[in-house]
Amino acid sequence: MDWKTIYKERLTTAAEAVKKIKSGDRVALQHAVGEPVHIIDAMIANREAYRNVEITHMVSMGKSEYAQPGMEPYFWHNALFVGGTTRNTIKAGHGDLTPCYFSQIPNLFKRTMPLDVTIIHVSPPDEHGYCSCGVSIDYSKVSVDYAKVVIAQVNKCMPRTLGDTFVHVSKMTDIVEHDAPLIELPPPKITDVEKAIGENCAKLIKDGDCLQLGIGAIPDAVLLFLKDKKDLGIHSEMFSDGVVELVEAGVINNKRKNFHPNVSIANFLMGTKRLYDYANNNPAVNMYPATYVNDPYIVGKNDNLVSINSCVQVDLLGQVCSESVGTTQISAVGGQVDFIRGAALSKGGRSIIAMSSTASGGKISKIVPFLDQGAVVTTNRYDVEYVITEQGIANLKYRTVRDRARMLIDIAHPNFRDELKEAFEKRFNCKYTGGVSVYMGSWTE
Repeated sequence: MDWKTIYKERLTTAAEAVKKIKSGDRVALQHAVGEPVHIIDAMIANREAYRNVEITHMVSMGKSEYAQPGMEPYFWHNALFVGGTTRNTIKAGHGDLTPCYFSQIPNLFKRTMPLDVTIIHVSPPDEHGYCSCGVSIDYSKVSVDYAKVVIAQVNKCMPRTLGDTFVHVSKMTDIVEHDAPLIELPPPKITDVEKAIGENCAKLIKDGDCLQLGIGAIPDAVLLFLKDKKDLGIHSEMFSDGVVELVEAGVINNKRKNFHPNVSIANFLMGTKRLYDYANNNPAVNMYPATYVNDPYIVGKNDNLVSINSCVQVDLLGQVCSESVGTTQISAVGGQVDFIRGAALSKGGRSIIAMSSTASGGKISKIVPFLDQGAVVTTNRYDVEYVITEQGIANLKYRTVRDRARMLIDIAHPNFRDELKEAFEKRFNCKYTGGVSVYMGSWTE
């Protein structure tokens, strides 16, 4: 059958499409700025028809009304990444978290969390009947193969990104046309602290390196200090507007990449319309599912891969908590460990945990003797390499536990160093005698 005939036959309204969702179903939503907002709104409006519908996704940038008080009879939220609009429902016990590396989420749907419904958000079909999942390929594109029902919002504002992004209209159960601007994430405010962190990170980045960057003030601050670099590349789970700026400046051109040369690789994008316009139909940007982009083996194929991620706390052993404040889950692992392990496999690779040395307006040290009670170890001490604050750089790789502690104390905020030194002496049953200076793998006290 001709794809245009299929498309016409399956064209419907959002209100009709969400009637395919039944009580007890598991429903996956395309995430981040790719959220199919129009269909989610219709699902909320139809909530009286549901009981215990399980909603699962990575980070939500929308309203997440299904996770708000009063929705408990209708929806249960099973988070793969906890965001600002879903934290309270997890904390209140009206939702749960399934820990899973980003690279393995598609396999999760295949093996242990079979999907009844997936709701995706795509570009209009091309002349062959293929729609692109646009700014959010990650698990969304793959979920189509595992779900019994596929509801697609077709939106002229969704960029047609290239790579392994396409879904044929024949795989869609219901097609809803609705044009609306994508969710935009404005650039964060960058303070002097983030600038200092960014400058320290940039010291470890060389001409020709391939970068993995996250979202937020610290990754954007790193980009500020790369304008004098040459021939940088991108292989990252996501990137934002700052990358576009460096592409336009000629700093990022991917020409020295040994793997996917001349192309920026990602599995989702988050930013403003400037970013979405840049990615639209652009052969210099290729998007692939997280099973590929985040696979540590694939990451490691990139020589000189530099991974930059952030965290909540680091203890004196180098254990990194990036997803909880005590027992309160505030995010999840995302792609942090995928890329740290990938960087370890990369020839010339480096991994960086970058953070401010304090929180709560300088009242709390983020370098601590012990992680808070109930805090999650996201990146274990065997994987961590560089830790960077605005105070300096610590390379923990292959160091003794005492050396690690000394290095971390050196990059803690001066206001907290005395109490950290005291904790050092209690923990290691020896007197603190100063930091460790490192040169070419040797050390002296």
